[in-house]
Amino acid sequence: MADVKIEDGIIKVRDLDIMDPKAAAVLAEYPEVRWAEVTRRALKIGLGYLKGGAQD
Repeated sequence: MADVKIEDGIIKVRDLDIMDPKAAAVLAEYPEVRWAEVTRRALKIGLGYLKGGAQD
């Protein structure tokens, strides 16, 4: 289980494992030095997509 915290508007995630071979293949297309940036952007987009869904 990942450790997720929100501090001063910053989402902090530790020990997050994502078991998705297709997502891993997409990420692998980028240079490893960009993986953190690409993952951060993907999470931001995904969480934006979920906006308002907490009431469902």
